[in-house]
Amino acid sequence: MTTDEKLNLFHEVGEEITTEEELKKLLESGEEIIAYDGFEPSGQIHIAQGILRAININKMTKAGIKFKMWVADWHAMANNKMGGDLDKIQTVGKYFIEVWKACGMDMDNVEFVWASDMVKNPDYWKLVIQVGRTNVLKRFIRTAEMMGRAESLDALTGANIIYSCMQVADIYMLNAKITQLGMDQRKVNMLAREIGPQLGFWKPVVVSHHMLMGLSKPPQGERVSIPEGVPDSAQSSSTGWDEGETGPATKLARTIQLKMSKSNPDSAIFMTDSSDDIARKINKAYCLEGDINENPILEYCKYIIFQSFNRLNIDKLIIERPEKFGGTISFKTYADLEKAFLNKELHPQDLKKAVTQSIDTLIQPVRKYFEENVEAKQLLQKVQSFQVTR
Repeated sequence: MTTDEKLNLFHEVGEEITTEEELKKLLESGEEIIAYDGFEPSGQIHIAQGILRAININKMTKAGIKFKMWVADWHAMANNKMGGDLDKIQTVGKYFIEVWKACGMDMDNVEFVWASDMVKNPDYWKLVIQVGRTNVLKRFIRTAEMMGRAESLDALTGANIIYSCMQVADIYMLNAKITQLGMDQRKVNMLAREIGPQLGFWKPVVVSHHMLMGLSKPPQGERVSIPEGVPDSAQSSSTGWDEGETGPATKLARTIQLKMSKSNPDSAIFMTDSSDDIARKINKAYCLEGDINENPILEYCKYIIFQSFNRLNIDKLIIERPEKFGGTISFKTYADLEKAFLNKELHPQDLKKAVTQSIDTLIQPVRKYFEENVEAKQLLQKVQSFQVTR
């Protein structure tokens, strides 16, 4: 695979890459490259954490990257997930891993590393302290979005500040040259780029993936649209998304506001949802006719279905309609689908039916796995019995 082919895969993953020049140099270095993503185990896993994460990781491993998946159980405890109960958090972490086994993640090139193992290393805590010494408190408070918290002293605990220092230290302890996390994590990743050289490390390349919208009607606020001709993977400067009160900074804040939430179960498809659950949630999902901005059904098409043709054993999305409504129509590319929807050549209800069928097909192997694998089934039952605190 050529460097350009590898870069193309990264562009399919990254809504923002900081920076492409550094990534290209890294890919051409010939060294083994480690990328990481991390997750706080909490509650049942939804489709963005499950299928979408597997899609993104598989593209990067296809480009020759070795991937470390960081099971951030201590971070989840610091962030009061599962009421701060570490035993419950670790049970959820094991359940997440079983989901990824069932939904097609490239397990041969993915290593799961637990924070609870890393914290036994005194060098880790030494680095956490060194990270904390690089900046004043205010700088770390600005990274609080990665915990899903407002940048307010009233909303933060001492553990939340330690969390920020831990997340920067994680990158270097994992020897990760690439961080591949969601757009909501970009502030802490930019902090890592800033202070890495100060501590004798490198500037990690930041590949920030898209945050899948929730299915509910978007909250009132500034709508987000991408200007014509600007690709999702458009590169920015290392600080560009933090500059000013509007523009990219507003888009980032809106992206975080729109992402799916476990506190609203109908806003997301979960990885063991029944066929009836999937149909009900998608049928009531927000999808205005002809509106392509902040449309979660179109997002499911773009980021999941059109990226899963191989697993669906199809080469186009087929939408069946009665002849009086135009008859069956098919789309080989998302761009063609979006154009038809924008021109009101495709009704939301017809699209929802096709999306329901495709998502149900992708979820089915996971449901079957958790029905037939005794250990996985027991893990799911335990997780379903836990009360999710956040």
